[in-house]
Amino acid sequence: MTAPRFLQIHTLHSYTASLLNRDEAGQAKRLVYGGTPRTRISSQCLKRHWRMAEHDPYALQKLSGYVESFRSRDLVTQLVSGPLRARFEHEIVDAIEAGFQRFIYGPKGDQGRKTRAPLLLGQPELNWLARNAEEIAMKCESPKAARQAVDALTKTANFKVMAQSAALPGGLTAALFGRMVTSDVEANIEAPIYVAHAFSVHEAEVEGDFFSAVDDLAVLPSVRTTDTLQQTEIGNGLFYGYVVIDMPGLIRNCAGDRALAGSVVRSLIHLIAEVSPGAKRGSTAPFGRADLVLLEAGDRQPRSLATAYRVAIPHCPEVAIDKLAEELRMQDEAYATNEERAHLSIRTPLPEVTRFSIGALADWGAGIVSRVEA
Repeated sequence: MTAPRFLQIHTLHSYTASLLNRDEAGQAKRLVYGGTPRTRISSQCLKRHWRMAEHDPYALQKLSGYVESFRSRDLVTQLVSGPLRARFEHEIVDAIEAGFQRFIYGPKGDQGRKTRAPLLLGQPELNWLARNAEEIAMKCESPKAARQAVDALTKTANFKVMAQSAALPGGLTAALFGRMVTSDVEANIEAPIYVAHAFSVHEAEVEGDFFSAVDDLAVLPSVRTTDTLQQTEIGNGLFYGYVVIDMPGLIRNCAGDRALAGSVVRSLIHLIAEVSPGAKRGSTAPFGRADLVLLEAGDRQPRSLATAYRVAIPHCPEVAIDKLAEELRMQDEAYATNEERAHLSIRTPLPEVTRFSIGALADWGAGIVSRVEA
């Protein structure tokens, strides 16, 4: 049997009366596919909810070997120079902070937070910065000396130096979803997990939702019901989602730790199936689990099954599963890529594909890691 390289994860999720992902105007995100407007959930939204699901039993933060990371414009301000201000003269700390801002964010990094793009750093990198900042503060007696010390350090240091002796220098988030640093090419981390924007398999079902903010202490009873009138959108949707894991890339980014890579795959399958995105959670409770999760393991270039829904279908999970099965059959006849498959379905099962519960399915996916040629 050929060693697999890619693990593909296809999902169908149902949500009702919700606002899952808003655009810049606060409305439901959309796209047009096959000439039909659909509701959309961006990949950024999906990844963030999977990353931040810290109270879930399969949260990435609970994995053995997890390394924290932070994305911000204020990494230096809050996590490097900030802790020094209670112990050292502010003028010296200011000089250190300015130098490290330029080192991390580029030549204009010390000219205000608006000149800095949010950057992702792992805890090992932040520890290196904090340790060196503290050493400079301890040995320098003037802002000038501190500036010179920072300049001397940053002339020879780079992200590669910061990453020395750390298995996951950028943290697990960077190891899974990548990182781009324009000021230092060597700091870039290629993402081994690719996430598509999810979209409704049927025509967009959205409508305006008017709501009021009532002033309970208004003098006139008539005013209490009309104090503030606002509008948003809510919608219903059955969404097709698609994720690809480059298994050798994942193992490399986990510093060759196959146990960690397998745990990541197991957790991700649970998170993808069970963690819901959603704006306005307090007023829509947009929580649901996948109607279907299909895993495919193989060594050929991955391919989405989104074309099953190029022509919009009725909003019906059974029809959507039938369309997915038909697309699989046509792809197999044309390309014979021979992927291994397993799936979960709470409704109609896919023909000729092993059916599991979510725990067994996640274990099946994690088990693929042991057979990968990294």
